[in-house]
Amino acid sequence: MFKFLILISTLSLTLTLVNGEEKQKLTGLDIIKKVDEANNGFKDTVSEVDMELKNRHGKVSTRSMKVKTLEVENDGDKALIIFNRPRDIKGTAFLGISHKVKQDDQWLYLPALKRVKRISSKNKSGPFLGSEFSYEDISSQEVEKYTKYKLIKEEKLNGNDMYVISSVPVDKNSGYSKQIAWVHKTEFRVERIHFYDRKKVHFKTLNNLEYKKYENKFWRPGIMHMVNLINGKETKLFWRNYKFFNDFKDRNFDKNALKRAK
Repeated sequence: MFKFLILISTLSLTLTLVNGEEKQKLTGLDIIKKVDEANNGFKDTVSEVDMELKNRHGKVSTRSMKVKTLEVENDGDKALIIFNRPRDIKGTAFLGISHKVKQDDQWLYLPALKRVKRISSKNKSGPFLGSEFSYEDISSQEVEKYTKYKLIKEEKLNGNDMYVISSVPVDKNSGYSKQIAWVHKTEFRVERIHFYDRKKVHFKTLNNLEYKKYENKFWRPGIMHMVNLINGKETKLFWRNYKFFNDFKDRNFDKNALKRAK
């Protein structure tokens, strides 16, 4: 009888613990919100980036640029990208103003023509200056831009425990039908993304590598490696010299800033 009571008590405790764990288990949306929260408060950044483009024959070309970002409370972030070399594209500048729910605003300044070109939302799936990153990819990825978040599995990637989450873009002009992201379980940083085209074919993979923590909080990858599985092309972004809290203002991120950007 005594042994039976112990068995029942143990079983009851086990069920209680299991039920508690089930209640606390994170959903796909919960996890993505934690990714967003982990990055809140960066205010602004400036960094230097080298872009390496490789065609399917292995030929490599490089570009260098400066990237400035501004955090916007209750909306998407702003980004200003200025190309420094090679000489034929020096002075080319891109301004992206992201929004949580409405269409992003994007402009490209072409110094040879001395004019600012607006990027149509219908063209957001197009390549960003010949790279395998699209204009859509370089926008800040707000939680509200996607729906149907689903935790599909948990597994290891490069020796680290990951949540694997699928999501669907809200925007009908998106170049993607679905994304699958690998999220670090403890640091809540995105380490890999599979992109599916409108025909639901996995056609691009992004790996975020060599993460480094800045200001004791903000994780940033040292390398972003995008591979196009269809055309065999690759683009790598090498990030360096990150600086936070530069006291940037909204006026540093408007259309007029494109022409005077340095």
